[in-house]
Amino acid sequence: MTSATELTVIQVPVSDPRVRPLLRELGDEYSRRYGKDAHAELARYPDEEFTASHGGVLLLLLEAGTPVAGGAFRRHDPHTAELKRIWTHSAHRRRGLARRVVAALEAEARSRGYRRVYLTTGPRQPEARGLYLATGYTPLFDTAADPESIGPLPFEKDLTHVKENTP
Repeated sequence: MTSATELTVIQVPVSDPRVRPLLRELGDEYSRRYGKDAHAELARYPDEEFTASHGGVLLLLLEAGTPVAGGAFRRHDPHTAELKRIWTHSAHRRRGLARRVVAALEAEARSRGYRRVYLTTGPRQPEARGLYLATGYTPLFDTAADPESIGPLPFEKDLTHVKENTP
């Protein structure tokens, strides 16, 4: 089992070669779950939206220099960061790495003055839904409804009452 001291969080541009596995695996995963090429969905937002100058960031969680998880946010509005591209490498799942990425993104959003986090996840991603519910996100949909009847599942979290929990 890897100790927390062996994991490093870094900020990188989307163009960094270490981001390629994240984008490739996310696109492949979405395509398998939703039956169409989802790589275009990942290209929907310009890369600059995930840079500090545009109110965003892309973080990678490295283990021995290798990306094992990552995620990003973009400016949703002046007070809200929108989480995007939360990813854990397929060989490193079930280790709590996604929780660490979400906590790192929340800490970064707070440090930039955001007071709220917003995100959507697909209806065929029950593990993502579970992650956000387990980490204190409020569902903005009827949790008793069939997720397929809703479409993208929106969540939010108020960062003004969150204790600092840096990864």
